[in-house]
Amino acid sequence: MDERDWLILRALYEHKNITKAAQELYMSQPALTNRLKDIEEKFKVKIAMRGRRGVHFTPQGEYLANYADQIILNLRRIKENVLNFDKNIGGTLRIGTSRLAAKYQLPKILRLFRNEYPEVDFKVIATWSRNIPNYLKSEEVHIGIFRGEQYWPDEKHLLSEEKICIASKNRIKLQDLPNLPRIDFETDSLLQVEIDNWWKRNYTQPPQISMEVDQVDTCKEMVINGLGYAILPNIVVQGVKDIDTMDIFNEDGQPITRRTWMAYQKKSTDINAVRVFVDFVKSKKF
Repeated sequence: MDERDWLILRALYEHKNITKAAQELYMSQPALTNRLKDIEEKFKVKIAMRGRRGVHFTPQGEYLANYADQIILNLRRIKENVLNFDKNIGGTLRIGTSRLAAKYQLPKILRLFRNEYPEVDFKVIATWSRNIPNYLKSEEVHIGIFRGEQYWPDEKHLLSEEKICIASKNRIKLQDLPNLPRIDFETDSLLQVEIDNWWKRNYTQPPQISMEVDQVDTCKEMVINGLGYAILPNIVVQGVKDIDTMDIFNEDGQPITRRTWMAYQKKSTDINAVRVFVDFVKSKKF
């Protein structure tokens, strides 16, 4: 069995659904089904059965699926160690990143890095910042880019720090905020707590939340169209002409900011591509 086979078992065991597993692996359903049959023929056992409520794994199938993560990790380590024998910098760099960093910061970093190291490929997973430490710990990714003060006991490097601001279509007064419509977006709990604490320090009544959206970019578009104000990282609205912004401050009179970190396991820098990427990012200002 190759890595693709183990990825199929892992995805199918996680989703218990052929359609979702096929979508995750960018395969057609017939192709995944045929590959599963090939795996069953190799082991001469029935691995999974389809039912009305999804896919059900046999005891033999569960046994194989439970080993999938470790085998995938071992196969990747072998490939990386073999590549390390070559002085050329190549291979695949796996990066887990927050969604905001994936849009506003990572593309520039990867473009500049690829200009110097064209033989390196990338696999990027965009997710919530709170998920990144787990991806790093399990070695699903080499590099993590997360926002906020997520706990990470190994190596990390400060990438950037931006202010949190009030964004609105037109200039508004701070004392009027409790009476104006506010647009909230889904964010991680650390930023939400910081915004909530700022509000409680400055106002005795709750905000008038007139709209809730799932993405910060959707929130920005609603603000541009005059549907309310929002409190968000200023990286989202930098250079947008149709939005007025005001920074918010903590109780010491300092701007409230949001940090973006690059994190990694120190041992992963034994991999050439990881080491040069870490050194490259540290040498630049983003």
